[in-house]
Amino acid sequence: MARKIPPVLWLVLPPACVLYFYHLTAVGLIGPDEPRYAAVSRTMAASGDWITPRLMGVPWFEKPALLYWMEAAFFRAGLGPEMAPRLPVALLAVAFLAFFWWMLRREFGDRPAVFATAILGTSAAWIVASQIATTDLPLAATYSAAMLLALPWVRRREQSLLPWVAALLGLAVLAKGPVAVALACPLLFPWKRPFLPALGRNIRAFLRVRVILPFLAVTLPWYVLCTWKNGTAFLADFFWKHNVERFLSSTAVGNHGQPFWYFAPVLLALLLPWTPLVPLAFRRSLYADPGRLFLLIWAILWLVFFSKSANKLPSYILPMIPAACALLGIALAEVRTAAPWLAACALLLIAFPIAAPLVPVAVATGITHAPAPRFQWMWLAPIAIALLVWILDRRGSRWAAVLTIVIGATLGTAFLKSSAAPDLDRIASARAVWQELAPRQESVCLDWVPRGMEYSLDYYFVPPLPKCAQHSTPVWLHQRAGQPPAVSPPKPK
Repeated sequence: MARKIPPVLWLVLPPACVLYFYHLTAVGLIGPDEPRYAAVSRTMAASGDWITPRLMGVPWFEKPALLYWMEAAFFRAGLGPEMAPRLPVALLAVAFLAFFWWMLRREFGDRPAVFATAILGTSAAWIVASQIATTDLPLAATYSAAMLLALPWVRRREQSLLPWVAALLGLAVLAKGPVAVALACPLLFPWKRPFLPALGRNIRAFLRVRVILPFLAVTLPWYVLCTWKNGTAFLADFFWKHNVERFLSSTAVGNHGQPFWYFAPVLLALLLPWTPLVPLAFRRSLYADPGRLFLLIWAILWLVFFSKSANKLPSYILPMIPAACALLGIALAEVRTAAPWLAACALLLIAFPIAAPLVPVAVATGITHAPAPRFQWMWLAPIAIALLVWILDRRGSRWAAVLTIVIGATLGTAFLKSSAAPDLDRIASARAVWQELAPRQESVCLDWVPRGMEYSLDYYFVPPLPKCAQHSTPVWLHQRAGQPPAVSPPKPK
């Protein structure tokens, strides 16, 4: 007899579908990273060369192969130019949430697991990362899964899962590089005294053949084969330029220099709408258990490490978000009264209607160019939700209070996607102009467009449009900041 679907799934599946799969392809690929990664994956699927990533026919070693393999498999399955790159990332985001809940439930109990999963699953960080076909979520999911699977080792010194921890760390290295191993050092932290003997025992535990072998079996084949096929060019470009130089110099690669404190406000934004819960994690009594202290060290390590990096982007600290959400879930489950904190979270649902008209211009040209938001009556809805959440928690129904915020975040996400997608597709993606100009592509050349739009154009137009400076044609394609791409006759000399 077939097993019945657990009732909780009927509550979880609708929000998950809306949050992660609704309007997944409503916007074409936007740049610069998403169309480049998708172009590499499409080439890999077409050529059958699963070793050397190639962008426009040239070897391209900015990132390892895991994301390319995921996307190439979906290209091989016949999915479209947007679905093939994005669907595997969205599926991985949902799969990790299920694993996140299972592991936290096993280690900390039902209430902390449910609350933490609700917080992570509706956080701005996880939702946004799941909708973009880049390497950030694969790294966060594989690295975080390894760290969560190590909780029995951290709390009770159980070693049975360490080979799986090592294999997942190997996948994380395939997702974005050696940073995953460098920031897995909390696994070696000596929780018992004396310090040095305990540290030595921990290191020896991870150097055992049954632990180190899964890591090497997952990681080494691609790195060895890519080095064998491409020689020192791969080593110099990937390891030195895109790992060492990116960390040490903001001008060497990327030019994303920011001040040391940059990630503090970024973290608060990534946790929306659950940011008001952060003070709950500052209770000293919360960290009596080594597993909770492990989560804290994991989160702080990522924050401090990338605060020291010369290049900074919001996505760099995504792998610390699961640890932070786990701590918030545990703290929320234990605090006696959470009504004020949860009501504040409900009030922050106002971010969704405010962001809707700002997102297209902010993504295309930067948040500083986005227009000032205009008041809408729907901005008042979070006040009613906050009042309901307050009443529910004060009456002892914290589950219902959290679920109310989850529903609000789900509806807000659906509204944001529906409202912002058309303009975002026209302004930040080349899909619309490609659909218009593809029948007469040979008569079009590229004048000037922003960097992200140029990569999007290169993805959709195959072969890419020539530059007007080198090959003038009857139609010139250009774009002004915050406006859709436009065509015009050649400029007079």
